Order: sequence, then structure tokens, then C-alpha cells
Amino acid sequence: MYNPPAFREDRPEVLREIMRAARLALIVSAAADGGVPEATHLPLFLVPEEGPHGTLYGHVAKANPQWKGLAAAGAARAIFQGPEAYVSPSHYASKQEHGRVVPTWNYVAVHAIGPVEVFEDADRLHAVVSRLTDRHEAPRADPWAVTDAPEPFVAGQLKGIVGLALRIETLIGKRKLSQNRSEADQAGVLAGLSASEDTADRAVAEAMRAGS
Repeated sequence: MYNPPAFREDRPEVLREIMRAARLALIVSAAADGGVPEATHLPLFLVPEEGPHGTLYGHVAKANPQWKGLAAAGAARAIFQGPEAYVSPSHYASKQEHGRVVPTWNYVAVHAIGPVEVFEDADRLHAVVSRLTDRHEAPRADPWAVTDAPEPFVAGQLKGIVGLALRIETLIGKRKLSQNRSEADQAGVLAGLSASEDTADRAVAEAMRAGS
């Protein structure tokens, strides 16, 4: 990921929050046959105590061929997308001054790179599925749990998935939030996105307000 110094984000606590908030990640890895890289959208959770930057856990369908490529390549990149928004040149104060402005996109993203382990152990898979479920059911008034389903049914479902553990060795954070613009231009972007009816635009405005 191209990441100029002005947009780099290295604070572990900020990176972890971006990863947590993203909910759905994208795993990218080399294809088993050496062809076009493969990608799968999937939820992941982070265990920060494992490895230099933590370990990500998730699972894919056994019918998904990417897990074989992961096993062969032994490494992957997990991409977490944060808030994003189109930035119109009309938001810039400098548009009125000289007009030398162009559109751009503000966004937040984290890339986690490292070796990947694939596993089919039923106990480990059950633990991964349970933790993911508990995390995403937690906000509900009446959370569903894996144990709510019949045990034989769950055991059968586990046979259809493969677990993934990505030990993060490289963590790249990017918060492109108009830091390379003048204070006046930044203020214009903040005002414009804050006034938008699009919730995604307002999420970027909130990220800009959070600042450093």
C-alpha cells in the first residue's frame, strides 16, 4: 500500500481500533497455481498477545480454493477498510484563491501481513467460530450462541470450514484525512463532509475531528 509519511499511522492502539471497527476484512494471497492472487471477504478477530503485532483468526469454507493457496504460500495480507469519502475540490478554500485543485479520496485502512497457518482441528474451529459469534452477537438484546444449535449439527458444520491464523509481522496503517492540505482547506473538507447526508462522509469527518 502506497503510504506517504503525512498519512502514516503507527500507533498500535489506533491500528487495533481500526481493525476492530472494520468488522469485515479481506484476505489476499497468492493462488495455489501461481495465477492471479485470490481474495476472500471474511470476519477476523485479533489476539494482540500472540506475536509481535498479534494474530488474526478466522475461517473460510472448505470449498473455497484459497485455503490451499494459503497453505502453499504460507503468507497473506489482511486488509481492513475504515471510513472513506470522496473529497470535492469545492470543499477547498484554495479553490477560490487559485483554482489549482483536483478531487481526491479520504480514507482509513490497515494492512496486516504475515505467515498463515491453516487448521482443521474441530476444537480450534469451534473456539474460533464461538468467539466470532459472541463478538458480533454481543450488541443484540438476546444474543445467539453456537451452543444454541444442536451439537451434532454444529459438528457437521465445522467439517465444512478451514481455520486461519495470520501471525502479523508487518502492520501498515494509513489515515489519509487531508493532512497534506492547508488548515483552511482541511476546515473546508471537514465542514463539507460534516454537512453531507451520507453517513460514510460524516464518518470521515468524525475521523478528521479525532485528529492525532
